[in-house]
Amino acid sequence: MENQKKPYVIGLDLGGTNSVFGIVDQNANVVATTSIKTAGHGDINQYVDDCVEALKPVIEQVGGIEKIHAMGIGAPNGNYYTGSIEFAPNLPWKGKIPLAQMFSERLGIPVRLTNDANAAAMGEMQYGAARGMQNFIMITLGTGVGSGIVVNGQMVLGCDGMAGELGHVIVEHNGRQCGCGRKGCLETYCSATGVARTAREIIEKTDKPTLLRDIPLDQIESKDVAIAAGKGDEVAKEIFEETGRILGEACANFAAFSSPEAFIFFGGLTKAGDLIMDPIKRAYEATVLRIFQGKAKMLVSELDGAAAAVLGASALGWEVK
Repeated sequence: MENQKKPYVIGLDLGGTNSVFGIVDQNANVVATTSIKTAGHGDINQYVDDCVEALKPVIEQVGGIEKIHAMGIGAPNGNYYTGSIEFAPNLPWKGKIPLAQMFSERLGIPVRLTNDANAAAMGEMQYGAARGMQNFIMITLGTGVGSGIVVNGQMVLGCDGMAGELGHVIVEHNGRQCGCGRKGCLETYCSATGVARTAREIIEKTDKPTLLRDIPLDQIESKDVAIAAGKGDEVAKEIFEETGRILGEACANFAAFSSPEAFIFFGGLTKAGDLIMDPIKRAYEATVLRIFQGKAKMLVSELDGAAAAVLGASALGWEVK
């Protein structure tokens, strides 16, 4: 029956900042893309309408909706079982949003939804750095910190579809306030937002010379820190050192429960390369249980930008029978 399927699926990587769509064929080629801003869309109905509008021309490009088999969505706090986004701290909409159903009603095709980091992990497992792996943990470093956990070749979803929220493990007792309501979550230190927060704290609390002082305090972003660190800025290097230490120690804890063959890092922060990866590796090996030392690989996603998440989301679409 496989070849009876229509030739394309739509994959949506729904991030806190942008929503990126790809139309994907059965050989995992992204044949058309479009995107809209997620941020600023306070009204969920307006958001879905704007998405459908943006999709129309790219759907036409591949021959119309009758050529689309299904749609898959990767979204923060996305629940595979219910097709809803549930209480996502980094999205403009509150409570439970039945997003899969909303898209399905407007487009007239089946829609599946999962957590964005799970989608990225699926993309990586099928097309990227995790090909052939049965046990790995995907860590996404974007607006927040997400994770997709694969054990014995299966995605860990838990009893309610919400398993794998490693970004909300507390790494600092009574630490920074997180959007989820807890304090000291990994996300508040190791997301792109967390790195910017660390930079602002250092600039405000010390008089260390740094290129980052040339940027208005409230406008500093993680990429500014990476640019400064690349130029040899000591403060910027210190920020990555600290971020990597926290992340490496957290991964050492995660290894204790699922003993992954690899941790795969994905998202904007990985563009900092060795500046972030070296401190992660050092902290991991220094703190991981002896039985796990030297085992897990620390890898950066092999898939470009949003491609892992879009391809992973599209893999959900191919699951529709």
